[in-house]
Amino acid sequence: MLIDDLKEKLKQSETDLDTIKSFWQNSNIEKEYQELLQESEKENFWQNPNRTEISKKLQKLRLIRDQYLEIIKTRSELNDLISIFENDEKELENIKQEVYKHAKDLSRFKISLLLNEEQDNSPCFLSINAGAGGTESQDWSEMLLRMYVRFCEREKLNASLVDHQVGEGAGIKSGTLYIKGKNAYGLLKGEQGIHRLVRISPFDANKRRHTSFSGVAITPEAPDIQINIDPKDLRIDTFRAGGAGGQHVNKTESAIRITHIPTNTVVQCQNERSQAQNKETAMKMLYAKLYQKQQEEQKAKLSSIEKKKIEWGSQIRSYILHPYKMVKDHRTDLESPQPELVLDGELMDFIEKYLIQSQTSK
Repeated sequence: MLIDDLKEKLKQSETDLDTIKSFWQNSNIEKEYQELLQESEKENFWQNPNRTEISKKLQKLRLIRDQYLEIIKTRSELNDLISIFENDEKELENIKQEVYKHAKDLSRFKISLLLNEEQDNSPCFLSINAGAGGTESQDWSEMLLRMYVRFCEREKLNASLVDHQVGEGAGIKSGTLYIKGKNAYGLLKGEQGIHRLVRISPFDANKRRHTSFSGVAITPEAPDIQINIDPKDLRIDTFRAGGAGGQHVNKTESAIRITHIPTNTVVQCQNERSQAQNKETAMKMLYAKLYQKQQEEQKAKLSSIEKKKIEWGSQIRSYILHPYKMVKDHRTDLESPQPELVLDGELMDFIEKYLIQSQTSK
């Protein structure tokens, strides 16, 4: 019966609602909002030298607060409506759409609460590097690249390929996406790590099972004013772009490789139409990497995946296609019996679980 379906849908979303309520009670959002509101209502507020910053912060908190109050109100109203029209199938049909919309709103709002770090809304660079496994791992790297492109499409994020190196025989040796949109870095930051694939290799004539690895690194785009780079510290090389492309590919040296000599940090870009565009994108990548390095040094820890061995024992997630089908995140223990859907970009369950665990462990 429809009434049972609606009650079950609300029950399924209780975990999201409990997470939101718990986060709200343990946060200082309401207290900070009231303090800023009182400050903004003072007669001499226009003389406050921090009025612009206060107004922006207040506007942001008001939006979050309004969303929270609306969700709590909607939940209460839906419970009442279902109780009132429990035996009215026609009215329940009208309520159904609101129940499903409410469940989706809960999930999205939960994510927005969990993504509260300063850099979470920044654009980011997502880099994939093939590891142990030869041709198999290069093919796996290309599968991962497609997975993240599909995820970005699902979440209305803009992903553009700024660099890639074609593999020997199949796949890619490496690839880098520039991703922008709402909470781009925040959503993807938990994807950094080693990703392991187990399957019957399509490249093995004997149809044996193979295990391959690829490393994923996520770097937020750096604020423009944080890093000073002396042009004398840069070595800039040009080369001909490889792979499929337009009429200029392989005809002009439009691809750019930039080396920051003091830190030996190397970035490259070959997918833009001109050398100038490639250089601009490569410099963004360099700023991002140097900024991340600076932040890591300040925290006295190096977490970049490029410094880890891409092999057995260090994976954050396993994608098993044979002898059974399952995707398992080794940090959260979350599992999915549908790897095909995950590889088609359905990553939000894994991302949510990681974000919740990260907040809980702080």
